[in-house]
Amino acid sequence: MTDKEQDKGAGAKPTRSGFVALIGATNAGKSTLVNRLVGAKVTIVSHKVQTTRAIIRGIAIHDNTQIVFLDTPGIFKPRRRLDRAMVTTAWGGAKDADVIVLLIDSERGLKGDAEAILEGLKEVPQPKVLVLNKIDRVRPEELLQLSAAANDAVSFERTFMISALNGSGCQDLMDYLAAALPEGPWYYPEDQISDLPMRQLAAEITREKLFLRLHQEIPYASHVETEKWEERKDGSVRIEQVIYVERDSQKKIALGKGGEAIKAISTAARKEISEILEQPVHLFLFVKVRENWGDDPERFREMGLDFPK
Repeated sequence: MTDKEQDKGAGAKPTRSGFVALIGATNAGKSTLVNRLVGAKVTIVSHKVQTTRAIIRGIAIHDNTQIVFLDTPGIFKPRRRLDRAMVTTAWGGAKDADVIVLLIDSERGLKGDAEAILEGLKEVPQPKVLVLNKIDRVRPEELLQLSAAANDAVSFERTFMISALNGSGCQDLMDYLAAALPEGPWYYPEDQISDLPMRQLAAEITREKLFLRLHQEIPYASHVETEKWEERKDGSVRIEQVIYVERDSQKKIALGKGGEAIKAISTAARKEISEILEQPVHLFLFVKVRENWGDDPERFREMGLDFPK
């Protein structure tokens, strides 16, 4: 029982808790929305598609309800083994949740992957909520047409129109979700905002900076692991991470001319990790070639994914 539950007197509202899965096509804004609703950065964000690879849990308290958001990988037509694992994980997260939130990029509408996701949702029994994101970029009449088309395809409990970037409409969404979840004790301590270990979050932050810095195939052919974490007597932390790539040519790009790229990635990642830990960080990055790491079950385990046969 949490301190909050112990403090409740007679007649107080009972606590509620539950899991809300955010699903959608790649780059619909799921990670941005989770960070917005949690009120802190718990999952990485980039302008590139397929940034999120495994389920990230972000935990928010709203009124008397603890909402555990599941930020799932974007759903798309898979080509590689890693793609298949990500899509399977996304649908698995949806089926394990109390409420499913389908996030649709209002600019893209129901084209391509979004249409296929709607078809897949017809087989999922949980209550479903439609959220149209990036509404500031679309005319109101287009939003109404998009909402009508999606609700014709799937029976949604409610429809919300929001901007995850500026927070418009997010309060109404939180109010609804808090009331929709079942009564019960909270799953996590009141001050916990994620269940991601710091070693893994640090690796994800470095991967985000790699996504932002490098282009073409390199972000998708790379994987970051935290290999050493040493708390030092002076209050600082020494972190060693390895960026795995598939070919020597990719290693050269990741390092950059004179080590320029890796230095920039390291500096940006160290600054953000230090801000989160609230202590000085010494970050050392190494780039290693591991051919076909995308077919290595151990790498999938490190990412929190099941290895598809």
